[in-house]
Amino acid sequence: MVQGTGSSVGKSTLVAGLARAFTRRGLRVLPFKPQNMSNNAAVTWDGGEIGRAQALQARACGVPASVDMNPVLLKPQGETGAQLVVRGQIEETVKARDYQSRKALLMPAVLQSFVKLAAKADLVLVEGAGSASEVNLRAHDIANMGFAEAVNAPVVLVGDIDRGGVIASLVGTQVVISQKDAQRIKGFIVNRMRGDPTLFADGMQFIAERTGWQPLGLVPDLPEVRTLPAEDAADLDEKLAHAVRHSKANLDQNAPLRVVVPHLPMIANFDDLDPLYAEPGVHLILVKRGETLPECDLII
Repeated sequence: MVQGTGSSVGKSTLVAGLARAFTRRGLRVLPFKPQNMSNNAAVTWDGGEIGRAQALQARACGVPASVDMNPVLLKPQGETGAQLVVRGQIEETVKARDYQSRKALLMPAVLQSFVKLAAKADLVLVEGAGSASEVNLRAHDIANMGFAEAVNAPVVLVGDIDRGGVIASLVGTQVVISQKDAQRIKGFIVNRMRGDPTLFADGMQFIAERTGWQPLGLVPDLPEVRTLPAEDAADLDEKLAHAVRHSKANLDQNAPLRVVVPHLPMIANFDDLDPLYAEPGVHLILVKRGETLPECDLII
């Protein structure tokens, strides 16, 4: 199981990369995420909804996406509520506080999906959600350590050096979680290293000595990853910023059509924008909340 020190540290991409690597080595690999939160869902072959990241990971494995790959999906409908999708089908809308008590009732469905996948695979790569150190949510947890404990899965912890504070976030995770959960973590990965990797050799050693976890890799920043499908608005910011820079670089040659997209707080189905920002001659501008809409030809 791949867990992270926080959201958007690169868990989804690393699982997809590992899935493709192990598949190329001849193993039958399947992805799994017990609980996901995303408004940008993907449709499976049997007509259900799962998180977009698991659909991408299924593609990396060379298999059709299945509802069992993400049995619990939360689709936010405001600041404190979300649509609850279980094994691909909408069940109800729940408030955040009510959902915390509901999680224990969802574990059987989660485990049922996992067992189905495990029976068909040599290796199931499990992705956690958010941060492994959310000890306030540990009771009845189905997304991180609670699930790892239920299936006795070893855990690899991922930290993102690009956002800063990666040493504190990795070592701090061990400090706040229980000793039992900490022992389940076998190694760590530091993701998105820019520049000379030898500059962080001492950092890797420090983390290993403080935690006792094996340093499994320092992963470089990969610009190509930004062309992969984004799962939520946090990914969308960086993806569209990259697209805008690319469009500006080709502004004069392509005489682009200027398209403005207001970045709504609960934006969904933004994969509809993918063809636009990939289209030569289109200058796609993402406008954040509170900013003035610039002169343009089209507002979506």
